[in-house]
Amino acid sequence: QVQLVESGGGLTQTGGSLRLSCTGSGLTYKVYNTGWFRRAPGQEREFVAGIAWSGGRTNYADSVKGRFSVSKASAGTTVYLQMNNLKPDDPAVYYCAVDLAAPMSIATTTTEYNYWGQGTQVTVSS
Repeated sequence: QVQLVESGGGLTQTGGSLRLSCTGSGLTYKVYNTGWFRRAPGQEREFVAGIAWSGGRTNYADSVKGRFSVSKASAGTTVYLQMNNLKPDDPAVYYCAVDLAAPMSIATTTTEYNYWGQGTQVTVSS
């Protein structure tokens, strides 16, 4: 059974930084892409960033390009989302998810992802 756990959320000020982590279990010997999504109150869950299983390809939403960076640990299953220059539009619950199809093009829609974490809250104060 695949399980994902996010951590690293919290409160920061506008312009601040946070690093989220997503650690999976049950993923040994599996090839998968990892995506980060977020959902703000009253809004749909939206794609933020994704990374291919090899770590060699990434994809970002336009709203976070240049501010957020997704990466994989050199060993293990942990995927990170480094968030810099956080803005008032960034607060949300952030989720990681895995796409076991692992396509060349990193998926940006929720329906392409098979397993999800429980989410971690990010709050940005002005």
